[in-house]
Amino acid sequence: MSNQPQNSDRLKVMDDEIDLQRLWALLQDGRWLIIGTTLLALFMGAAYALLATPIYRADALLQVEKKQAGLPGFEEVSEMFAEESSATAEIQIVRSRLVLGQVVDQFKMDILVAPERLPVIGAFSAPEPVPEFTPVPLFAGYRDSQTFVTVETFVVPDKWLGEPFTLRADEQGQPALYFDGELIAQGPADQPLVSDNGRVRLTLGEWQPGEEELQVTRLSRLAAVNRLRNSFSVSEQGKDTGILSMSFTGPNQQRIRRVLDAVAQTYLTQNIQRNAAEAEKSLDFLDDQLPEIKEKLTKAEEKLNEYRLEKDSVDVTLQTESVLERLVAIEAKLNELKIRESEVSAKFTKSHPAYRTLLQQRQSLQEEKNQIESEIQNLPETQQEVLRMMRDVEVNQEIYVGLLNKVQELRIMKASTVGNVRIIDDAVVQPEPVKPKAGLLVALSALLGLMASVGYVLLQAALHRGIQSPEQLEEQGIPVYAAVPLSENQQKLDRIVAMMRRRKRSKHEPIPLLAINDPADLAIEALRSLRTSLHFAMMEATNKVMMISGPSPEVGKSFISANLAAVLAQVGQKVVVIDADMRKGHLHRYFENQNDVGLSDVLSGQAEYQQAIHETKVENLHFIPRGQIPPNPAELLMHSRFQALMERLSAEYDLVLVDTPPILAVTDAAIIGQQAGTSLIVARYGVNSAKEVDVSVHRFEQNRVEIKGAILNAIERRASNEYGYYAYHYDSDKP
Repeated sequence: MSNQPQNSDRLKVMDDEIDLQRLWALLQDGRWLIIGTTLLALFMGAAYALLATPIYRADALLQVEKKQAGLPGFEEVSEMFAEESSATAEIQIVRSRLVLGQVVDQFKMDILVAPERLPVIGAFSAPEPVPEFTPVPLFAGYRDSQTFVTVETFVVPDKWLGEPFTLRADEQGQPALYFDGELIAQGPADQPLVSDNGRVRLTLGEWQPGEEELQVTRLSRLAAVNRLRNSFSVSEQGKDTGILSMSFTGPNQQRIRRVLDAVAQTYLTQNIQRNAAEAEKSLDFLDDQLPEIKEKLTKAEEKLNEYRLEKDSVDVTLQTESVLERLVAIEAKLNELKIRESEVSAKFTKSHPAYRTLLQQRQSLQEEKNQIESEIQNLPETQQEVLRMMRDVEVNQEIYVGLLNKVQELRIMKASTVGNVRIIDDAVVQPEPVKPKAGLLVALSALLGLMASVGYVLLQAALHRGIQSPEQLEEQGIPVYAAVPLSENQQKLDRIVAMMRRRKRSKHEPIPLLAINDPADLAIEALRSLRTSLHFAMMEATNKVMMISGPSPEVGKSFISANLAAVLAQVGQKVVVIDADMRKGHLHRYFENQNDVGLSDVLSGQAEYQQAIHETKVENLHFIPRGQIPPNPAELLMHSRFQALMERLSAEYDLVLVDTPPILAVTDAAIIGQQAGTSLIVARYGVNSAKEVDVSVHRFEQNRVEIKGAILNAIERRASNEYGYYAYHYDSDKP
């Protein structure tokens, strides 16, 4: 008892596990699809690798150094501007619109000129490039062996930015500009092409048109910068090295080299200008201060001279000279601190340590100045006045000379500024293209094709609801009387018939009967097995009428009915086959019948039943076609003539085999089943679902028709097919 829960748990685990054997079998079934898709993807990848425009890469190397003084001896001046910039900040500067925008303007990269071609395929019809150029757009121009066109200026309204214009030569060879097929402007090549409203203006440089039309597009400056930025990259090599590696990709080797050199040179220039701008800023401040100090000095000297003349040359004592020297020195230091404060205030707030230190120095000097001024108060009045005047002269003179020296130093520094960036390696184009990488592209294409096809096969199997084995029907309680394999010979015959129908444009081309053309076929062997099973099944039947129906069209009912009837007749039974599908029945094509008089004619009273019975090539086998298509098939089957016909035929034949329309489509099969002693349903492998067959059986049961069992038709030879019908091949007629 204790083992039962363990066994049940083990079964649950097995159900949850992935059936690797079945997955492998599914892949075997779809191997040709997988192989074909993989080869197709591989071929497409190889074709793209051969036809795609190669993309090259140019590399350059920069170094961001620590800032240094412009000339030896001016270190103190340079310390005021020494601010280190991290590599991350420099990278953002290189990628900024400030730098890239100047490159766009330099090469007119906001004007695109290119031929109108289909992508990839257009390369086949493209003219040969000239040796020094590649067949891709140059800077605001295009050139190949036939065409040489350059654009000087191109002005369009904002709403047309990014929209392509068409440039072609007219009948006189002059340029003509079109937009959306409408002529915008035309005229001589040496004059600007201007639209009627003056909003579109195109000025050409070179004009040597070829056979191809050109597309001219004006981008906004921002769009051109973003386009350049997408192909440009810059990164720091190592950590905190200050070495910046720049690269630029594109189809034209000359172009990408020139663009990358321009980016490096523009960045270097702006770096120098940025450093020189700091000295320029200080020079501007000092240039504003010099006239004021000069004026103060002049006034102080004039005032001192006037006072001495007035007092008849007052002498200054040694004590007064000492006080004057101290006071002048302090005034000079205070003035220097004032200049430094104006510079520091532009960079830092008052809470910054550097700013606070400067304020403390200024306060200390101011206190010392106040102390000296208190000493001056003890001197005689004449000495005090002379001292004040001489102080003003000395202080202003000291300040003026100091400012002049500072101005000279800054001018020398500005002229000698070299920046903290240097170009280590100029732009060089790698000889091999970076993409497409042919080997990698082909491998990835094949891998994607393989993954896509495998995924499709597995997904199709997961979503497929068709019957895969007889066990699926038996689990629904439906006995399977026969499993008929898909006949390769019948498929060949069907293809031949279809081809002949297309040639002759005839819908009545006969279909060869497999039981006669290839009696050793495995499908016919399966029907012989069914014949044995039916012998015992019909022993309990109320009459000799057997109905064969199906859930839906195209399941092979007619194939089963015709060949089963032939197999039964071949053992000596007298059989009549009736095509009861009076809507779309084509059973007469198996027996090469003209379908002139048939079941519909008998049931409508237009012919006797003996007239509708036709002989076939098979001995003991007769056939009743459907006849003319009636407007009311169901009503004819419900007439008493149909019941009377079944009774007469049952008295004359050993078996009456009736082929009916699908039960889920029309009700004809349910009516015919009332007169049949044995009823079978045909389901097609991989087409009908077990649920669909179960619904069909219930539909018959609702009409009091008992279905004895099912025939699973057209079982395909698959590795995932668990039914072992193909485990052996038996053919008595073949060695």
